[in-house]
Amino acid sequence: MTSTPEDRTSSTPTGQPITDEEIFAAHESGKLSVELRAPIDTQRDLSIAYTPGVAQVSRAIARERDLVDKYTWTDRLVAVVSDGTAVLGLGDVGPRASLPVMEGKSALFRAFAGLNSIPLVLDTTDPDEIVETLTRLRPSFGAVNLEDISAPRCFEIERRVIEALDCPVMHDDQHGTAIVVLAALKGALKHLGKDIVTLKVVISGAGAAGVACAKILHAAGVPDIVVLDSKGVIGTHRDDLNEFKTDLASWSNPRGLAGGGPEALQGADVFIGVSAGTIAEECVADMNDDAVVFALSNPDPEIHPDVAAKHAAVVATGRSDFPNQINNVLAFPGVFAGALDADASRITEGMKLAAAEAILGVVGDDLAADHIVPSPLDSRVAPAVRQAVADAARADGVAR
Repeated sequence: MTSTPEDRTSSTPTGQPITDEEIFAAHESGKLSVELRAPIDTQRDLSIAYTPGVAQVSRAIARERDLVDKYTWTDRLVAVVSDGTAVLGLGDVGPRASLPVMEGKSALFRAFAGLNSIPLVLDTTDPDEIVETLTRLRPSFGAVNLEDISAPRCFEIERRVIEALDCPVMHDDQHGTAIVVLAALKGALKHLGKDIVTLKVVISGAGAAGVACAKILHAAGVPDIVVLDSKGVIGTHRDDLNEFKTDLASWSNPRGLAGGGPEALQGADVFIGVSAGTIAEECVADMNDDAVVFALSNPDPEIHPDVAAKHAAVVATGRSDFPNQINNVLAFPGVFAGALDADASRITEGMKLAAAEAILGVVGDDLAADHIVPSPLDSRVAPAVRQAVADAARADGVAR
């Protein structure tokens, strides 16, 4: 490495720097281990946990397949699956380099929801092979968290895995982001006394997160959503759109805008950045009064929060060293735990909306311009989301 630890430090909310030495030491030999739930200290223990006792359990499952949920960890095991093509802040680094991120995701499942999970990085980018692999592995897990798969392949892969498997499946880069963005936006609107049905929202980025945010905000009642990609406003005036952007164009951009960021942000109420692009200060200045800016790119937001705060009433980022961190960990542990609690066959839009409401509910009376969502470390969040999602699964008829 050519840079020194001091060249590449970051800060926690307490202002304490984090050095390379600390980071690499924490990851040495990985961040996960397997814990025993039954002792193996004596010959008797060994006979119960393994041969010959285990054969009785295997025979019982062979006779009655559903017993696998009771006598193995399958119904509480989430597979965290990636091909390493769109790792946050890094891009296409491949499966091996993505593994520390997937281990981290598994660690968060355990820490925040008590769920077992296992990272699975696949040495293929072919959607057919990914779907086939997960289909063949289905007896080994109870849910699938797709992670860091590049767009637009991620949309097809998620759809096909959902169709192939009879268990909860969610691409967290899409829906985890969208859930927390919706919760944060509702918090900002409640603080500002605004109504979601009056908003003009601009989303910069038409990848996994951008498309999912647009869809969940549309479902929540936002009437005017404009999405930008690297070539500008997505709309029916363009003939260079893939099938997913063509779908976006069919229901977004109701005013028929063209151009880029300056045109889209003129008179807008909300900016949501989920791209690697930047936004000029004058564009934020051209937004409506009491504007909301979510500059979520990591590690470099689309506009520095301090600059955005000169013109916007509420500012959020994806970083931990500024207020209002929009972090997927507020959503995914509780979403999967609730889905598994309900033995849900899939994750519905109603379950996602319920998760957003639960996140907002934790803030309660502490709502403020610099506190529109709970801290990612708030121990109340995952249980609240878990219960709300399980209830929504039953209400939506997907609980078994």
